[in-house]
Amino acid sequence: MNLPAGLTASQMEQKAQDALDKLAAARAAVAEQIFGQDEVVEEALAAILSGGHALFVGAPGLAKTRLVDTLGKVLGLHAARVQFTPDLMPSDILGSEVLEEGQGGKRAFRFIKGPIFAQLLMADEINRASPRTQSALLQAMQEYHVSIAGERFDLPRPFHVLATQNPLEQEGTYPLPEAQLDRFLLQIDVDYPDRAAEKRILIETTGAARKEPRQVLDAHGLMEIQELVRLMPVGESVVDNILDIVRAARPGEGPEELTKNISWGPGPRASQALMLAVRARALLRGRLAPSKADVIALASPVLKHRMALNYAARADGDTVPAAIQRLLQRFA
Repeated sequence: MNLPAGLTASQMEQKAQDALDKLAAARAAVAEQIFGQDEVVEEALAAILSGGHALFVGAPGLAKTRLVDTLGKVLGLHAARVQFTPDLMPSDILGSEVLEEGQGGKRAFRFIKGPIFAQLLMADEINRASPRTQSALLQAMQEYHVSIAGERFDLPRPFHVLATQNPLEQEGTYPLPEAQLDRFLLQIDVDYPDRAAEKRILIETTGAARKEPRQVLDAHGLMEIQELVRLMPVGESVVDNILDIVRAARPGEGPEELTKNISWGPGPRASQALMLAVRARALLRGRLAPSKADVIALASPVLKHRMALNYAARADGDTVPAAIQRLLQRFA
C-alpha cells in the first residue's frame, strides 16, 4: 500500500484497521433497516467509498428510497431529495437568483442554493425529468461544481448522487443520455427479496415502533476511507483482468462471437470505475487488496449501463446483462 507523506507503516495499518471496523459497523447499521438486499447495500457502499454516483433500477416498493435515506443517516451526510417530474426545471435543482431590495432602496441579486448543494443527493425517478433538467446534473456529477449566471459555485464534499429509476413505467419518461449514464459509477439492479426477508419486513415494519438508523460515520471519516481506497494496492493480474474484460466488451476488440451484437461499448471511464469499485468491495469484505473475484462480481454493475446491443440482437431477445455474463465466463 502506498504511504502518504508523514505516515508510517504502523500508522497506515492502524488507519486501515479503523476503516475496516467502521465499515463493518456501517453495514450492520444499514442491515438493521434494509432486509434481504445485502448485495445491493454492498454495491451502494462500494460506489460511495469509490467517490462515485450510483443508479438504482428496480420496481416500485423495493426500498430504493429508504436505502438512500438510510445511507445518508448512517454515513452522517447532509442529504437532500428531489422528486423528478416532467415539469421540473434546472433551477429547481441548482438554485436561482432573486432580486432583493436592501437599505436605501439598493437592489442586488442574491443566489439561493438549490438541493444539489448537499453531500448526498437523492434523485428520485430521475428519468421522469426532461433532458434539459437531467443535464443540470452533468456538470455537478463530473466536475463537483455548478455555474450559475457565469459564476462558479463549488459543491460540498463529499458529493454523491444516488438516483432511482423505475424500469416498468416508461410512459412519460425520458431515457437518460449515454453521457449522463456514463457518470454513474455503478448501475445497481434492485430485485425482490426472498421469502425469509419479506417475512421479516412484514413483522418489523408494520408495528407501532420504528427504529431510526444510527449514525456510524461522518463526512470527514468517510473521506478518509475514500482516500484509503485510492491507496490500496492492486495486483498486476487484477489490473490486466480489468482491462481484458472492459476492452473485450467493445466492438472490434473483443471476440467476434461475443461482440458482433454490441452496438457500442464501455470507454476508459468504465475501467476507472471498475478499478475503484473492486478496491472498495475488498475493503468492505475485510481485505486490503482486491482479487479477480471482486472484478467478476462488479463487472456487470459497471458495464451494463455503458453498453448497447444492435437491433438484430434485441430482435432475437438478447439483453445486455446476458451478453456480459457470456463475456465474463471467458475470464472467470
